[in-house]
Amino acid sequence: MPDAPSAAAPLIVIDLQTGMFDGRFDPPIHDADTIAERARALIDWARRSGRKVAFIRHDGPAGDPLAPGASGWPVWPPLGQADDEPTFGKAVGNAFSNAALGRWVAAQGAKDVVLIGAQTDFCVAATVKGAFAEGLGVTVVSDAHSTLDSQEEKAPAIIARLNEAFEKQGARLATTAALMED
Repeated sequence: MPDAPSAAAPLIVIDLQTGMFDGRFDPPIHDADTIAERARALIDWARRSGRKVAFIRHDGPAGDPLAPGASGWPVWPPLGQADDEPTFGKAVGNAFSNAALGRWVAAQGAKDVVLIGAQTDFCVAATVKGAFAEGLGVTVVSDAHSTLDSQEEKAPAIIARLNEAFEKQGARLATTAALMED
């Protein structure tokens, strides 16, 4: 894998929805304010560098805080999604389960993607695997994804463990600061 994502690699923002930040139904994701700040900086970086940005929105079942139309369902407004930046819905972890995402990435001429978002141990991990299954290279922004504590493990430990696993699977890891220097 090259040292940096290709110039065509779009930024895929996974499940950074209102329900991950507002604390109405579940606590916010770990380090939510910092994750939102880094996501916003990366979205700006992508736009400045001519990369496309796509948002992934989890469509939970009826009654779930992330169910279509529920208060937690929208993309987190402070991220500043532009009108021309698509949103791809999904009902399972892997964002590439929505075939339209794969077609959109291919239409960008991209052979790789840059991933950020939530939750590290669920949808981010599943999307890393899904991108590889699509034959794409993957850059995971190691400090721009997050999750909630589990009963067995605190969120920082989950994030560190999964970053190591992503690298072992063949993903390139980069910090927000390092990517923005490229």
